Amino acid sequence: MGGEIVRRPIHPPARAPRAGSRSLPAILFFFARRMRKGAISSDLTRDTDRPDPSSLRNHSRPRNINDVAHQEEVVRTLEKALETANMPHMLFYGPPGTGKTTCALAICRQLYGPELIKSRVLELNASDERGISVVRNKIKGFASTAVGQGAPGYPSPPYKILILDEADSMTGDAQSALRRTMETYSKVTRFFILCNYISRIIEPIASRCAKFRFKPLGSEVMGDRLKFIASAEGLTLGEGCYEACSTHSGGDMRKAITLLQSAARLFGTATITGKDITAVAGAVDEDQVAQVVEFCKTNQVDGANRLIESILKDGFPGLQIITQFAERVVDDEGVSDAVKGKICARIAEADKALVDGADESLQLMAIVSTACVAMKA
Repeated sequence: MGGEIVRRPIHPPARAPRAGSRSLPAILFFFARRMRKGAISSDLTRDTDRPDPSSLRNHSRPRNINDVAHQEEVVRTLEKALETANMPHMLFYGPPGTGKTTCALAICRQLYGPELIKSRVLELNASDERGISVVRNKIKGFASTAVGQGAPGYPSPPYKILILDEADSMTGDAQSALRRTMETYSKVTRFFILCNYISRIIEPIASRCAKFRFKPLGSEVMGDRLKFIASAEGLTLGEGCYEACSTHSGGDMRKAITLLQSAARLFGTATITGKDITAVAGAVDEDQVAQVVEFCKTNQVDGANRLIESILKDGFPGLQIITQFAERVVDDEGVSDAVKGKICARIAEADKALVDGADESLQLMAIVSTACVAMKA
């Protein structure tokens, strides 16, 4: 070879197959988490034979104030304000997914139209940009600029609108600086402050705004809206779908739509059932949770523990099991309030222990033991 070095391709040794494969619920739970984080490409999950529901929230978002569901008092007040086009500073607060951002954008759309809104409205998410530098640079820069000519056919009032979403994430110094900016430029800029917790907004800002509380959506309202979305997207909602969306979203319409979208992508079927929604929500089957409660009522500790161990081996987190078990016990009319109190007190201790890193199996066994003793008595 004349001293030449012969380089041979090095092939990594083939990996031996794993001893056991993960069960279907664990795989669904993994996919549900990944899809909620946007880690799965839409090209991998899209069914080309059906309408793509990749942007259900955008397609179904109301364009006008009077289309917003379940916020009658807020809508009625805002419609009166739109008639004069003289909007005050506003503070929208309430749980996520109840229509705060939708209302703010609908107001801007009705005031300025599709073209003028691009220059007259600035939307910022305070959870990403929460420091005082954002107030001094972005917000102050936008608020200080003069307004131009209006758009024909729209009220086009002589001021701009700055939408500050998740403002309760801003630091105290940033909120103090924002208050000074609101005072200085109130003639040419109106501020729409959106937050989940009004208690985290400093009083000088809250006192300068008209406050509007947004309520969580009820199951009937959510069901009507989901039916409208499914009809527009060519989906069929099967047995238990509405109840599952309402239960696992907790009144959050945005989360309910995300669950519907994830189920449509993951299962690729035209009909979506309640079990599909439960799977993509990463929740335990309600029948299994009900069976655990029945075991506790009949003092079958071993049966309840075996079922919980089976659920844990399917990949469900202990906190999820505890949450659903607590909800099932609280909703059970056959259990007295005193017994519910004992069980919930033990659940609270277990929840704290799990957050601190305790063993899931042991904590769940302790809850089952407490429930069996309390229900037997």
